[in-house]
Amino acid sequence: MNLKKILIYGGVALVLFYLIKQPDAAAGSVHGGLGLLREGAEGIITFIKGVLG
Repeated sequence: MNLKKILIYGGVALVLFYLIKQPDAAAGSVHGGLGLLREGAEGIITFIKGVLG
């Protein structure tokens, strides 16, 4: 096994452990991440509207 596969499997195992042991905190993290993506998308849309409008 090469290092890349070991790191990927280790990362997946760590995420699964986190999801199983602390589901409320994991849900909060996902919600926060999606909120950041939403804000970024809104910022891009506002920029494009400003350039084109």
